[in-house]
Amino acid sequence: MPQAAAAVAERPTDVTARHTSGSDFAPLLRTMKARGLLDRRTGWYVRSMVVNAVALGGVCAGLFAVGHTWWVLLLAPVLSVLCARTAFFGHDAGHSQITGNRAVARLIGLFHGNLLLGMSVGWWNDKHNRHHANPNHIDKDPDVAADILVFTAKQARFRVGFRSWLTRNQAWLFFPLTLLQGIAMKVYGFRDLRRQTPRERAVEGPLLVVHLVGYVTLLLTAMPLGHAIAFAALHQALFGLHLGMAFAPNHKGMEMPDPDGERWGHLKRQVLTSRNIRGGALTDWLLGGLNYQIEHHLFPSMPRPHLRAAQPLVRAHCHAVGMSYAEAGLVDSYRQVLRHMHEVGEPLRVE
Repeated sequence: MPQAAAAVAERPTDVTARHTSGSDFAPLLRTMKARGLLDRRTGWYVRSMVVNAVALGGVCAGLFAVGHTWWVLLLAPVLSVLCARTAFFGHDAGHSQITGNRAVARLIGLFHGNLLLGMSVGWWNDKHNRHHANPNHIDKDPDVAADILVFTAKQARFRVGFRSWLTRNQAWLFFPLTLLQGIAMKVYGFRDLRRQTPRERAVEGPLLVVHLVGYVTLLLTAMPLGHAIAFAALHQALFGLHLGMAFAPNHKGMEMPDPDGERWGHLKRQVLTSRNIRGGALTDWLLGGLNYQIEHHLFPSMPRPHLRAAQPLVRAHCHAVGMSYAEAGLVDSYRQVLRHMHEVGEPLRVE
């Protein structure tokens, strides 16, 4: 796309140290609109989703071809990667990146989330939209609420018993726990049905059941019971790990707004709480564009293929207004996350 390509090479022409017309974010928004970076890329998404669907079909065919041997376990990592791709499409649909038609976007989300993955799109969108509205806000962001893990020293002080042990060791347990993330998200989806309206529940519930029955039927039809159990365990664990590795570097260890302090503006709220991951096309593919977390949070409806073009514009704007812009390599980002988790649990280790 010519406009997107040009945006990579150019700095925004309307960015200065401070703007008198509107907020610090307004000039950046105008720049993105002028470059066409907020225009949807429906064709790109259609092609990508078709390729992903064909690949999923190919893996299913492979299960029947080699399901009677233990070689079938080699397909589990492949399927986990494709399932992560499927989740990314559901995520993008929820942000209206694929289409502005809400009904069509919901259908895309239901297909990729509920039907293909057994993950409730209603649960995900409710939680994820609250996260986007107030990232890293301890009272408003569900992603930093104290649960199995905690994210602040204040949260850690209230941990007792087994939860105290979890917090003391959460840095070591972080990635092992992500092996359960795929299954946990399915459970959360079923639990969320109680919150949903009868109309939503009538659609989402049956789709979740169809996925579960279809997944079990596929495995038991394609391979012996022992193979099926081993395949499901490996597939779900690697799927959860993939999602955990995609989401973990985005906000953990970044600034957290003071609930009693002044309310941050949109630019500050989204930029200071987010971390980008450096990398090339492979990183973009594996992380589903979430490596451009700052740009994604500033412009949630920006299509994934435009995020790379938007990055230098956002970085330049942040530098112009004197705001820090966090970037890290993939391995270093995990190091920062684990260091933060370790420091949060430190007070409990010295008691």
